[in-house]
Amino acid sequence: MNNNQTIEKLKAMRLGAMANLHLQQIKDNRLDGMTCDEYLALLTDHQWEDRENKKIDRLLKQASFRQNANLADINYSPDRNLDKNMFARLSTLDFIARKEGLIICGASGVGKSYLAQALGHQACLSGYKTLYTITARIFKKLKLSKVDGTYLKELEKLIKTDLLILDDFGLQAFDNQDRETLMDIIDDRHNKKTTIISSQIPVSAWYEIIGGEGTLADAILDRIVNASHRIDLKGESLRKGILRKE
Repeated sequence: MNNNQTIEKLKAMRLGAMANLHLQQIKDNRLDGMTCDEYLALLTDHQWEDRENKKIDRLLKQASFRQNANLADINYSPDRNLDKNMFARLSTLDFIARKEGLIICGASGVGKSYLAQALGHQACLSGYKTLYTITARIFKKLKLSKVDGTYLKELEKLIKTDLLILDDFGLQAFDNQDRETLMDIIDDRHNKKTTIISSQIPVSAWYEIIGGEGTLADAILDRIVNASHRIDLKGESLRKGILRKE
C-alpha cells in the first residue's frame, strides 16, 4: 500500500490530524531514526491532542460565557473577602467531581460573574460540559418551552450538563412557573450535578425572593444551600477601576 492510500484511509476513518502529520513527516523526510513503535506513538499522540483540543473548543463554545475569564487573573486583594486558599481548592474542581454546589454573593460589580465563569472555563478545559446563563433568561426560555411542548427536552439538557452556572439569581421576582421550574432544575441536579449560583441578593433574603407557598421555597433552599460552598464578596465595584482607566 502506498502512502497516498494510507493517508486517504486515515482521513476516511476521521483521523485527519494523524493523516496530516504523516504526510508532513513524509515530505520532510523525518521517518528515519524512529522505530515503528515510536512513530505510531507520535501519530497517536498528535491525533489525541487534536481531538482533545477540538473537544475543549466545542465545550467552550457551548458554555456561552459572557467573559473570557481565567483563574490566573483572579484578584485576591484583602478588601474582596476572597480566601485564596479556599478558592484554590475550588479551582481543582473537586467540588464538581463530588456533585457539590457553589453560591457566590456580593454587590453589583464585585466580580461574582467573573469568578463563576473562571471556574466554568476551567471546567471546560477539564472536559466538563458547562452552561452559563442569566437566571431570568433560562426561566423565560423554559416558560416558552412549556408552550411548544419541549419543556421536558430542555430540562433534560440541563440535567445532562455537568456544571450549570445561574448568574444574576433573584434580580427578578419569581412567579409560580419560575418557582416550579427552579424546583425542577434543582431537584433533578441535586447530588447528581454541580450548580453555581451568583447573586446580588444575600442568601438570607432568598426565601422571600422565591416567595410563593412556603413548603416549596423551603425545599428549593434546602437543596441549594445545604450542599453548596459559599463565597461572599465585598469591596467596591471592579467596574469603577475600569471606568477610571478609560
